Amino acid sequence: MATLGRLSRRGIATCLSDHLRNHQHHNLIRRSLATEAQAAINESPDRVKWDYRGQRKLIPLGQWAPKVAVDAYVAPNVVLAGQVTVYDGASVWNGAVLRGDLNKITVGFCSSIQEKCVVHAAWSSPTGLPAETLVDRYVTVGAYSLLRSCTIEPECIIGQHSILMEGSLVETNSILEAGSVLPPGRRIPSGELWAGNPARFVRTLTGEEIKEIPKLATAINDLANAHHSEFLPYSTVYLEVEKLKKSFGISI
Repeated sequence: MATLGRLSRRGIATCLSDHLRNHQHHNLIRRSLATEAQAAINESPDRVKWDYRGQRKLIPLGQWAPKVAVDAYVAPNVVLAGQVTVYDGASVWNGAVLRGDLNKITVGFCSSIQEKCVVHAAWSSPTGLPAETLVDRYVTVGAYSLLRSCTIEPECIIGQHSILMEGSLVETNSILEAGSVLPPGRRIPSGELWAGNPARFVRTLTGEEIKEIPKLATAINDLANAHHSEFLPYSTVYLEVEKLKKSFGISI
């Protein structure tokens, strides 16, 4: 009986030893295969690396894709979707959303859509007026404004937190005060100041005030150019580094 027990223990030990050796052998095979697979899928250094976690600035919808002029400034966290055109010298600032999924949105030469603005356009206007949203040249649209299927003619100022509803029209050389609401189909005649909710006529603008409107648009364009240069592939930080090296007499 004792002999049988010894033989049983010896057989179990042998089986365990063989199983352990086989397990280690399989592990070695798996590691070698994993190493070979990793080597086979190594990325080429020329491959473009995409970061899919970031926000998309330009969003094509169907056959429509946003169009941005070369010298226009569109901040990195802006969203342009569908039928949106941003012309030369125009600027769209941080957090703005221009959603041209139903109709066209146009931002004209040297105009600015400032922070957190929302610009949209309906399929059609209940007033029968154009349903697309047009912001013509030298127009300044203040932060947090909402524009929907409206038309803003050249050289106007829209104060911040304003709302322009479907079919509304702001004629040339006009100003809408901050926090105003322009109801559907309402028109601001040329050269006038309007304010309130709903917006009403306040007074006629002076010649000096009218001259200041394009000056404001030009000043914002100059500021946009400074921001635009910081979003080149290497920004302009290298210029500061070169100045610092020169100050310490380090060869560049």
